[in-house]
Amino acid sequence: MNLDRWRRQIDEIDERLVELLNERATLALQIGREKRARGLAIHSPEREAQILQRLCALNGGPLDERAIREIFSQIFEEFRRLQEAGS
Repeated sequence: MNLDRWRRQIDEIDERLVELLNERATLALQIGREKRARGLAIHSPEREAQILQRLCALNGGPLDERAIREIFSQIFEEFRRLQEAGS
């Protein structure tokens, strides 16, 4: 049955997503430290807008633009929280 195989593939993708999110978090923490050292604000709406625009342009579906924006807006929020905590 394909269902079990598809679920295993989803599990593998989920594992890679967690690895990539943690890799991104490490970089976000480094950026947060640098921003604090330079006296810059953690939140950069312009940068987030640029990222969203680029990602939406790259998106080939089946996720629509709204989904990409919502997913990445949540990612931005969590990483901003991480940077503000300065962990």
